[in-house]
Amino acid sequence: MANATGMHATEWASSLSLVLAVLVEVGALLGNGALLAVVLRTPGLQDALYLAHLCVVDLLAAASIVPLGLVAAPPPGLGLVRLGPAPCRAARFLSAALLPACTLAVAALGLARYRLIVHPLRPGARPPPALVLTAVWAAAALLGALSLLGPPPAPPPAPARCSVLAGGLGPFRPLWALLAFALPALLLLVAYGTIFFVARRAALRPPRGNRLRSDSLDSRLSFLTPLRPPRLPGGKAALAPALAIGQFAACWLPYGCACLAPAARAAAAEAAVTWVAYTAFAVHPFLYGLMQRPVRLALGRLTRRVLPRPLRVCLPQAWHPRELLKRLQGPSKDPALGAADAPEQAQGLSREDPKVSKSQR
Repeated sequence: MANATGMHATEWASSLSLVLAVLVEVGALLGNGALLAVVLRTPGLQDALYLAHLCVVDLLAAASIVPLGLVAAPPPGLGLVRLGPAPCRAARFLSAALLPACTLAVAALGLARYRLIVHPLRPGARPPPALVLTAVWAAAALLGALSLLGPPPAPPPAPARCSVLAGGLGPFRPLWALLAFALPALLLLVAYGTIFFVARRAALRPPRGNRLRSDSLDSRLSFLTPLRPPRLPGGKAALAPALAIGQFAACWLPYGCACLAPAARAAAAEAAVTWVAYTAFAVHPFLYGLMQRPVRLALGRLTRRVLPRPLRVCLPQAWHPRELLKRLQGPSKDPALGAADAPEQAQGLSREDPKVSKSQR
C-alpha cells in the first residue's frame, strides 16, 4: 500500500514538473516573441538593441535546448529520444554556449542602463553596441568549445549524458562557471548597485530654488514634523535593481553552484537546477520589458490596435454597475413597473427644462 502511494506521488510529481516545463517553453517563446515585436516597433528606446538581443538569445535557447530537455532528457523531460554521440555533442555545445550568451546578454543590458543613467551626457565614452555584442558571442563560442574537450558521450546502449553538468567540460567546469555566472553576476552587482546609489543620492538631495518663507501661520505650521515617519528615500529606485539581481541569483546561482560540485552530485541535481535556469528565458520578457514605461505604452497601443473598436467601446460600459444590474435583471415585462418609472422620468425632465415645467403648470 505504501509502495502504491509512493508511486502515485511520484507520478503526480513528474506530471506536474512536465506541465511546468511546457509552460516555461510556451512562456519563453510567446513572451520573447511579443516583446521583440514591441521593441522593434517602439521608437525612442535607448537600450532597444540590447533588449532585442536578449530576446533573440532567449528565443534561440527556447527553440533549441529547451525542446531537447523536454524530449530527450529524463524527468521532468519525457526521455523518449536517445541521442547518438554526434547529436549529443551538438546538444552539449548548444547548452554550453547559449547559457553564457544569456547571462552575458543580461550583464550587457545592465551595463548599458548604467551608462544611460549614471553618465547620460557622455555618449562618446560608451563602447559601440556592435563591439559589445561581438564580445558576448565570442565568449559564448569559446565556452561552448570547452564542452567539446570533455569526455565523449557513451555508446548508444548506455544513457548518454549530454548536459554540461553530467557529461561535458570535465576539469573545465569551474572555469566555465566563473566566466558564465560569476563574471556576469559581478557586472550586474556593480551596474545596478551604482544605479541605486545614484537614485538614492538624488532622492536625498534637497530641491533647488527654495524661496524665503514668510512669517505667516501657514509657514510656521509647515516646519512641524509630520505625524507619519517619512519613507526610506530611494525605496522605489531600489525595486528594479533588487528584481534584476534577485532574478539572476534565483535562476542561475543553483546552476553555477552545481558546476562547482563533484560530478556525481552535479548529475543528481542536473534536472532541478537546469529547469530552474531555463525559467529565466520566460521571466526576462516580463522583467526587462514590462518594467519600462515606453514598452508598456507601446504594448497598450498595439493591444488597442488589434482589439476591435466596438469591443473596446462596449467593454467599459458593459462592466458599469448599472448596466450590469440591468443585464442581470433582464427586460421588465410588468406594466406596473413602467408606470412607476414614469414619475421619475417626468421629474428628470422637469429638472432639465424649468420653462417646460412652468408652461405645463
